[in-house]
Amino acid sequence: MTEQGLAPKDPAALVAFRVVFGLLVTVSSVRFLAYGWTHELFAPYRFTYWGFGWVPQLSQDGVKGLFVLLGLLGLAVAAGLFYRVAIAALFVVFSWLQLIDVSNYLNHYYLVSLLALLMAFMPLNAAFSLDVWRQPALRLEAFPAWCTWLLRFQVGTVYVFAGLAKLNSDWLLHAQPLSIWLTARSALPGMEHLLDVRAVAFAAAWGGFLFDSTVPLFLIWKRTRAVAFVVVVGFHAATWLLFPIGMFPIIMVTSALVFFDSSWPRTLFRRAAFVVPEAAKSSAPRWAVVIVVAWCVVQLAVPLRTHLYGGDVSWHEQGMRFSWRVMTREKNGSVTFVVRSPKTGREWHVSPGQYLTRVQEREMAVQPDLILQLAHHIGEVWRAKGEGDVEVHADAVVSLNGRPAQVFLDPTVDLMRERDGLIAKKWILPAPMTEPIVLERRASR
Repeated sequence: MTEQGLAPKDPAALVAFRVVFGLLVTVSSVRFLAYGWTHELFAPYRFTYWGFGWVPQLSQDGVKGLFVLLGLLGLAVAAGLFYRVAIAALFVVFSWLQLIDVSNYLNHYYLVSLLALLMAFMPLNAAFSLDVWRQPALRLEAFPAWCTWLLRFQVGTVYVFAGLAKLNSDWLLHAQPLSIWLTARSALPGMEHLLDVRAVAFAAAWGGFLFDSTVPLFLIWKRTRAVAFVVVVGFHAATWLLFPIGMFPIIMVTSALVFFDSSWPRTLFRRAAFVVPEAAKSSAPRWAVVIVVAWCVVQLAVPLRTHLYGGDVSWHEQGMRFSWRVMTREKNGSVTFVVRSPKTGREWHVSPGQYLTRVQEREMAVQPDLILQLAHHIGEVWRAKGEGDVEVHADAVVSLNGRPAQVFLDPTVDLMRERDGLIAKKWILPAPMTEPIVLERRASR
């Protein structure tokens, strides 16, 4: 990295990022409240993350209150008002809402939490903010370069790992699950029969792989940055039109702004370019360098942990979360729990629909740790009925990328004796060896 790249930066770009980030959080909160998703997605029974069972659960009214608070915090961050408190509180509240129920996990929610945490350690209120208006002494003429580079690294990891996740035969050699999704949307206006063409699915699969794997490099390089950003906007606009993935495209387009020159907002509004005073140049303290390096190591290690489990992570799901495997598999499953009482010799077949919403049941049926959690809950319910130390088994079948459904978990294993954790789950059966489905398509016209 050049000396110029390490020099303090014009605050304009990161201030613009702060404003847009805060407004996006507020808009997302308003959407949740307006559409009533607080009741739909935060059901009475909730799945907890391993190691985070201590996170306080809230009533649905409590969840609604947190979303109202989150919207206000987003506005405070955007305005740079009591910024340090606001961004730290935003991180806590947003992460709290995500930790309440695993079945609501989405990659872009995780990204928002990470960005908020990083921003809490950055002086993004030291220019163009109400904090500076209140306390002029807070003003900085330049922001440390590490702020820009760390945000670029964080956004870049999302793209690169999303690309690496597509480096498999299902995606590249069979265009699955993309082919399934595109065919299901072939009736969209203007898309009649086009999305049915097999070549289109392959072009989209390879295009998605190449885009994710390389776009951070083209965004960093000044000569290709503008064209790369246009591609970013086009790519995410297409995914937003074709797939119901919420705010993810908008968040990724916004995040890509951190790759532009630090003075781009001034250029956009035709203002004079900012020149960093010579006296503003300084090196980061050693402790800050250590923290930044440690952060980067963790952000690389967490997605790579998937390889420690072997096998197909899209099947066994171990290490799937927090690894930026964006839209890489289509799974459908069905689970029936079998409760056996050694005390009475009785047996019951239990449907998960008795405890879960449709969204939760769909997510649970293909994720072993969630199946394990519900099995323990059902076991405790039966113990409370006086049945003693019951056994709970799972009859689970799963289809991966259109393959015929096959048995997912060992039905002979008593899940009440199993515990969740980082160790590989031996009761998950091997992934199917067959090739994914090949859809019959109508000829293009």
